[in-house]
Amino acid sequence: MNIKPRVYSLAMCFALAAPVTLAENTPLQEIQAKWAECQYQTPDGDEKEYCFHRAIAKTNIYLDRTPENPELTVWLAINKASLAGAQGGLGALSLAEEAKDLLEKVIASAPQTLDGSAYTSLGSLYYKVPGWPIGFGDDEKAEDMLKKALEINPEGIDPNYFYGDFLAEEGRDKEAKLYLTRAMHASPRPDRPLADQGRKLEIEQTLGRLK
Repeated sequence: MNIKPRVYSLAMCFALAAPVTLAENTPLQEIQAKWAECQYQTPDGDEKEYCFHRAIAKTNIYLDRTPENPELTVWLAINKASLAGAQGGLGALSLAEEAKDLLEKVIASAPQTLDGSAYTSLGSLYYKVPGWPIGFGDDEKAEDMLKKALEINPEGIDPNYFYGDFLAEEGRDKEAKLYLTRAMHASPRPDRPLADQGRKLEIEQTLGRLK
């Protein structure tokens, strides 16, 4: 069974982190830039999977230096979710479960991290992963997580995009357009131009599918 249609955008999971105001070339910014390269500039298939494997390995190296770092933990989850989307199939579910566990850990200890990005990413997982008996997907939990993300970061491109995309999948087109339009007009993230460019293309594609 191929579950790729339900997990392909998990990292779009996600990109999920909000803009940061850190010095240039910090570990976090390096990981964010690597994710964008893998997600938006690497061809689908083995090359994309390998790119995400390298991103995960690099994130783990940084986490070994600063254990329990919530920002890097969120990004480890994002990279695992993105690899799940690139791989597809039942094997992706274990990666999605690992990402879920990491995000729940951050929510329990530091929910404001990266403007609530753990909520955005976990909400995305809940609506992209298949539901019982195959996976843990749950649309009610997805909406709850995504709304919490918007409470923390109401103007952010990612929380608005993912909630809009969720609403689109639910057939709630009028609501979806509202949040997707907000995402399209979100303030740019100067330190993440590639992520913004890729996300806006995804927003345009989702808007194009709406009635």
